[in-house]
Amino acid sequence: MMTMEEQEVKAVRIFFTGVGGQGTLLATRMVGEAALEEGLPVSMSEIHGMAQRGGVVESSAVIGDAFSPTIADGEADILMAFEPLEALRALPKCHAGSLIVSSIVPVVPFTVAVGQSTYPELTLLHDSIKERVADLIWLDAVELARNAGSERASNTVLVGVLAGTGRLPISKQSWEAALKKTLPARLLKINGQAFEAGYVFGSEGR
Repeated sequence: MMTMEEQEVKAVRIFFTGVGGQGTLLATRMVGEAALEEGLPVSMSEIHGMAQRGGVVESSAVIGDAFSPTIADGEADILMAFEPLEALRALPKCHAGSLIVSSIVPVVPFTVAVGQSTYPELTLLHDSIKERVADLIWLDAVELARNAGSERASNTVLVGVLAGTGRLPISKQSWEAALKKTLPARLLKINGQAFEAGYVFGSEGR
């Protein structure tokens, strides 16, 4: 684990994107709370976009020595995408060395549902994203969450994947403490299982 001095020198910028109803903001809070549990400085953005289901939701967290949670184009070290097309749309935020963690389960836009446009093929999305960044973790977060007890916990699966990669200087104990602080008690068991499934995927299952 990095020393506090090293942590203060290099900030890690994480950009989150998804659509309303996917728990994007809750996942952002989980990451921020885990950093605080570890004793790391963290700043988080307000929500951007529309929170109702179908509207784009974006947020950010900066862990380490930084004055603002704002992430300009080319600054995101990690992109957490809760929907694959939104991962592609958010690519300008990334740089060549970025890590992207993305669910592969589409949320079909209204225009696609009514036949006014076509959703891109997942293989094309994958290839377009992968060629632009250093590392892409592309997974069916909904299936992992369903197997853990509830597909609604797919956001927690993605947080678990990030934790499992070891890209952040945050212990598993701090991650688990963050879940307890951000979730109601009745949801802890299922979300704990979802986090663990993601953690294993991020650390071993790639």
